Amino acid sequence: MAWEDLFWEVHKEITDLKLKKQFDAQLEKMKFQDHHRFHDTRDQWEYARNKVVKEYYKNKRKKAGK
Repeated sequence: MAWEDLFWEVHKEITDLKLKKQFDAQLEKMKFQDHHRFHDTRDQWEYARNKVVKEYYKNKRKKAGK
């Protein structure tokens, strides 16, 4: 997968799920964490997307169970 494709897919998924604020907050938090600081942008975006989307579905499942 080309770099541009990943950025486009991440942007589309985050926008569709309305998670832009959480995604940006996760990226900001990662700036100050030593184990993320030296990763390239692609890896950071992929990690942030996975974390935010995973949390979204986890919370959605909790609400559905109530």
